[in-house]
Amino acid sequence: APAAAPAPAPVVTQARFDADYLNNPAPVYPLTSRMMKEQGTVLLLVNVTAQGDAERVQLHQSSGKPRLDEVALEAVRHWRFVPAKRGTQGIAASVIVPIVFELDR
Repeated sequence: APAAAPAPAPVVTQARFDADYLNNPAPVYPLTSRMMKEQGTVLLLVNVTAQGDAERVQLHQSSGKPRLDEVALEAVRHWRFVPAKRGTQGIAASVIVPIVFELDR
């Protein structure tokens, strides 16, 4: 009898932070940074649990402005995420989150 083909591995999807229904509040642009015309993009490395919580948030790439980096870190620590999935099962994974601080033009 022919051997049964192995079942395909479950598809893995990446963790996401950008789903509209998550209602993650944007970091508050610090008044001092606005007055000093500080701008930049902070890249944060977030370890997301299988339940979608931010388990660990760390600076991946600085904006070059410590005040902006700190505000971004503090805000994202409280965000919810769409967890990565293996098939339909949530799994822990990491995601890079960009936070852009840009003054109104």
